[in-house]
Amino acid sequence: MDTDARLKMIEDFFAAYEAGFNRALADSAEIDVEATAGAFADCFIEASPNGVLCGKNDEQFRTQIPEGFAFYRSIGTKSMKLASLTVTPLDDYHLMAKVHWEALYQKKDGSEEGIHFDVIYFVQTVGDQPRIFGYITGDEQRLLRERGLIPG
Repeated sequence: MDTDARLKMIEDFFAAYEAGFNRALADSAEIDVEATAGAFADCFIEASPNGVLCGKNDEQFRTQIPEGFAFYRSIGTKSMKLASLTVTPLDDYHLMAKVHWEALYQKKDGSEEGIHFDVIYFVQTVGDQPRIFGYITGDEQRLLRERGLIPG
């Protein structure tokens, strides 16, 4: 697959990921567990300042997907916007995608809080469906505490 086609595939992939996330955050949440799970490889890693975790794309993961969205809704998450996407091909089958997210939260007092953050995703592009096999995040829990969205 040529570079332009791979880039378009990744743009479409993350646009669909963003749209699914926002449908799951809506007041009448529509959570597509299979589409969310389908964005990930059979196993994947998460790295953050809190350590490295290994995940398995199995039934337990599928159970955690709606629980994760419920958590985000419970702390007032209203939307996630993909503000920018920078893609770095690593070879013919893998790439790194740096996504700058803009999250909007409604605090308990009714005020709104915007939080900007980056996530670096490692994506395999074998076949016609990209799959996330790893991602790197900042300290999300610390940031949420600092902004008063979760108890500190």
